[in-house]
Amino acid sequence: MRLGYKLAAEGFGPKELVRQAIRAEEVGFDFVEISDHFHPWLDIQGHSPYAWNVLSAIAARTTTLGLATGVTCPSVRYHPAIVAQAAATLAILSDGRFTLGVGSGERLNEHVVGQGFGSVRERHERLREALDIINLLWRGGYQSYQGRYLQLEDARVFDLPDTLPAIAVAAGGPVAAELAATHGSGLFVTEPRADLVATFTEKGGRGPKYAEVPVAWAPTEEAAVKEAHRTTRWAVTGWKVMAELPNPVNFEAASATVTEDDVRAFLTAGPDPARYLARIREYTDAGYDHVVLMNAGPDPDGFLDFAGKELIGR
Repeated sequence: MRLGYKLAAEGFGPKELVRQAIRAEEVGFDFVEISDHFHPWLDIQGHSPYAWNVLSAIAARTTTLGLATGVTCPSVRYHPAIVAQAAATLAILSDGRFTLGVGSGERLNEHVVGQGFGSVRERHERLREALDIINLLWRGGYQSYQGRYLQLEDARVFDLPDTLPAIAVAAGGPVAAELAATHGSGLFVTEPRADLVATFTEKGGRGPKYAEVPVAWAPTEEAAVKEAHRTTRWAVTGWKVMAELPNPVNFEAASATVTEDDVRAFLTAGPDPARYLARIREYTDAGYDHVVLMNAGPDPDGFLDFAGKELIGR
């Protein structure tokens, strides 16, 4: 099992994210992944830098740390040709340490380019076409593609790495888990669901299986929960809300009734390493081999020190 640290790009500026990634490598984390957003979830978070620039800076300042997008939508705000080029470049700059995490996106980020954000079925079809284009371009040479939603005309990615990045596809159900196997080379989830691993492997998936685990570290559980409620209560609303609302003000309204007890039930909070290790085991027992800790507590350095001392290597 490889343990990762989530870079919360909604909560910190670009230089601070690079600093945290360097510290994560120093304390022994295997990799970092970063959210690729245009907006934060809540205005109080106050940030949303361009994830690809941040990852490039991290690649230049680290030597062993794996990198991943968690996750990029390659079908609305970005054209998949741009993602194919960006991912190939980052794989070269990082000497093969990069994984391309992709998903069907959230309205919060994708509506900003004024192309709309279609039904769930359309989003899955657009993601399938986007993965077709990325895989096509990664074969080398000039390529064209005519899909229902996405097109490619006589395009070539000139700088390709010797070993292509894994493509970990975000899945909340069996359709996306099958897509991860047929069009990607990895799986990306937010729940310890063994059924998604089963679908992925049954359909031929053999790559890494990423899972995000919500936690909040502080010297006391009370302090951890209080901070997580202040900045991260939006996560309790669930994916059907998270995928659909267009702006931070809408998430402010949608999470207005979320209580600290709701947050406490949602994540692992406080200073007890045994609780963190037990939560990690839920995911490894379900078949996930890349577990990412998403810390919503008030002190990133305190959490990194805690993880290095109490969690890594166990």
